[in-house]
Amino acid sequence: MIILKTAEEIEKMRKAGRVTAGMLDAVGRAVRPGITTEELDEIAADFLRGQGAKPSFLGFEGYPKTICTSVNEEVVHGIPGPRVLREGDIVSVDAGAIVDGYQGDAARTFAVGFIDPQAQKLIEVTEKAMYIGISQAKPGVHLGDVGYAIQQYVEAQGFGVVREYVGHGIGTEMHEDPPVPNYGRPGRGLRLRAGMCICIEPMVTAGDPAVRLLADGWTAVTQDGSWAAHFEHSLAILPEGAEILTQLT
Repeated sequence: MIILKTAEEIEKMRKAGRVTAGMLDAVGRAVRPGITTEELDEIAADFLRGQGAKPSFLGFEGYPKTICTSVNEEVVHGIPGPRVLREGDIVSVDAGAIVDGYQGDAARTFAVGFIDPQAQKLIEVTEKAMYIGISQAKPGVHLGDVGYAIQQYVEAQGFGVVREYVGHGIGTEMHEDPPVPNYGRPGRGLRLRAGMCICIEPMVTAGDPAVRLLADGWTAVTQDGSWAAHFEHSLAILPEGAEILTQLT
């Protein structure tokens, strides 16, 4: 069931979105060679406590940490721990916050020190793909149009679009209807309506987009070992188009 949000509910989601963006900023400033993913998780948890917010991820279906930290070939849902980030790595951080019962959800991929040009291009293409999707998201547009725009851009750059994990609706629950794929066919799928709140989050691979799940039951990695990047924003669909909720201004 798709739940349309009122103006008052969207304002609450703006607050959750700003906290989520601030948390990602705090984590991003700390990303450097020598830091562990567990330390990044602690920074995120401390930030949320300071904001009086709750973590969306901690305890969600048993997930044990505040954020997800996916390094290099890890696509999504990497669990923070003792892994030390090294010069040349990339790390995708997925984060969510709950404020007044409403959710914010966003992700960014960060370079760890100096990275090679192909890794930098992967990050830039993934971020641009997200914004291309956001530019399509307005009332009356099919979700297939949004996914198609993302897919066409990514594949034209020589990268792959992960199929197993997609965006989603968001509200009082982190994952609500509808699913929001990063691929699709024009004119197909659900039409967006004002009041819908969704997350657009392309996961892009440098090689084949097929993924597999590790034994921890959470971490998804590329089957061929190629690196992956991930960007995400929470959006409100307004009559005039999409408003990004997970940003500070």
